Amino acid sequence: MPPAAGHGGRQVGVQQGAILCLSRRAPRRYRSGVSYTTVERARQRWDRWHAACLLCPILRQPPKYRRATLLLVACLSRAQAAAPAAVLQDVGDLNALATAEAARHLPPLTDKQRFAAGPIPPHIQLARCPETPKPSVGPAPHMNDRVLVEIRCQGPPAWHLYVPVRIVGTTMVAVAARAIVAGSVLTANDLRVEQHDMTELPPGYLDDPAIAVGRTAARPISGGAVLSNQLLVASKAVQRGQTVTLVADAGGMSVRMAGRALGDAMVNQRVRVQNLSSGKVVEGIARSEQVVEIIFQ
Repeated sequence: MPPAAGHGGRQVGVQQGAILCLSRRAPRRYRSGVSYTTVERARQRWDRWHAACLLCPILRQPPKYRRATLLLVACLSRAQAAAPAAVLQDVGDLNALATAEAARHLPPLTDKQRFAAGPIPPHIQLARCPETPKPSVGPAPHMNDRVLVEIRCQGPPAWHLYVPVRIVGTTMVAVAARAIVAGSVLTANDLRVEQHDMTELPPGYLDDPAIAVGRTAARPISGGAVLSNQLLVASKAVQRGQTVTLVADAGGMSVRMAGRALGDAMVNQRVRVQNLSSGKVVEGIARSEQVVEIIFQ
């Protein structure tokens, strides 16, 4: 765009929104052919004292002052160029620290998995830490495919940053081979293993079908659904009124007798049992299906 004629015969060079030269005595609201916004942007750039923007008023000065002014501008420009830039912490180093710390808390990766750290927002600019920043993961429980890593710099200057790290890729998971009715005890025939994208898996998913065998469906499960801890509950080892085997260990001897469960219990839960021989009620721990170990007080 050609230079627009300005107030009082002066000229303003406009090029794609960048002002090449503008007198500081320009009217505040507008100049001919230049919008108010453009003029204000030019004033801001003028206040930064760019050498290129100073050439126009310098060349209008008398020759006896022109040389000294040009020399001063050259010195100021050289000093500005020589000023050291602020040293910032490398974002790649922070991601590497977070990934290494996450590897200590997450399961080992397979050949189809990798860690994804961050991303750290580009507007975050941290001063370089004089020592290597310290990564850490809090004691709170976390999911088995992601963790939040805190990176802290003791300074000076002191700062800290939280970087999320997750496992991306695919993994083997247990899925329902067919529709399962609520309350059903799962067997190996109810399950199959499939490869799934980890970003689509529910929290608490099961990567080993053996974990699901023997558990009870807490709700109806559709065929092909990924199994998780929320869908299953541990099956009852002992049910009320069921005949069980009482096991008592005393002095290196093991005694077995018949009994009747007086309540329901899962594995490793306490349950009251009546001895069918003596009629005495004792308390024991359900160790496996229909087996209760007597607790001696």
